[in-house]
Amino acid sequence: MNYCKARTLTENYDSEVKNIRISTVFLLFLVLCCLLLVSPVSAEEIKSRAAVVMDATTGRVLYAKNPGLRLLPASTTKLMTALIVLERVDVRDTVTISARAASAPAINIGLKKGDAVSVETLLHAALIRSANDAAVALAEAVAGSEEAFVHLMNSKAIELGLQNTRFVNPNGLPGMGQHTTAYDLAEIMKKAMAYPLLKDILGTESAGLSIRPGKTTFIANTNRLLWSDNGLLIGKTGYTREAGHCFVSAKACGAGKIIVALLGSPTRGLLWEETEHLMMLGERVLNNLDEPVVYIMKADYDAAKVQKATLSKKTAAKKTGKKKKKLAL
Repeated sequence: MNYCKARTLTENYDSEVKNIRISTVFLLFLVLCCLLLVSPVSAEEIKSRAAVVMDATTGRVLYAKNPGLRLLPASTTKLMTALIVLERVDVRDTVTISARAASAPAINIGLKKGDAVSVETLLHAALIRSANDAAVALAEAVAGSEEAFVHLMNSKAIELGLQNTRFVNPNGLPGMGQHTTAYDLAEIMKKAMAYPLLKDILGTESAGLSIRPGKTTFIANTNRLLWSDNGLLIGKTGYTREAGHCFVSAKACGAGKIIVALLGSPTRGLLWEETEHLMMLGERVLNNLDEPVVYIMKADYDAAKVQKATLSKKTAAKKTGKKKKKLAL
């Protein structure tokens, strides 16, 4: 009887161990399947004309689509404007608003000629609300005129090694000859992240700005991802009809940070989706779960050549016989 009981217990134990092993193997199989299903993002999946995912610490490119294609930067231009401002003036200085700055087209915060506003307040307006009047006021405060300030911007681009970037104004409004690339834009963000004030402003959801006695303007950040729970650190948006939707952002990833730059997205909603998707991809590459990849497309648009833009790469393929080259870094 005792032998039978012992045998029964042994059989039950062996059965439980076997079930545990089967369950463990099954779970490992499911995990492996999930990892395999998350394949590298193809060029066709990213509808933006150009994209770059960069390791903010090393500058290593983790993913790219048309990283060197020259495109319109829209209001992401204001990042370079902010860099020049912080290098040359004290943020506590007061700026007297000129008629030219006050007449800058929308988006603006309603500055009027003669208003006395601090540099720091103008930086908040330019980077959070993407205010064009604030950007012009900052340019005049630093260099005396927009034209002189643009010279400083282009000199800084050369200093940073941005061979495919050229500015014609401080706010990113359409202008002949103004262009950047997704790679250059990521480099500008990498430089901006070295300034604690810029990181603080770019990560601010909303703020109240005093632009004249008794007048406080409340602004909300154009970066909608600040309201999500994905850990997004900072970002700067841009949009014009010619440029499409643009965005450059940075996110903490373990001990490091990831930068994602997108140019020429067809819609704002898609801009957010692709940013989050590429952030996840960048994290996988940093964790050695995917290999870095660069896609080079036969482009139908180059801002420096002022050719007609086509948002759909699939449509462009029919017109130009697009060829895709996949390069592993």
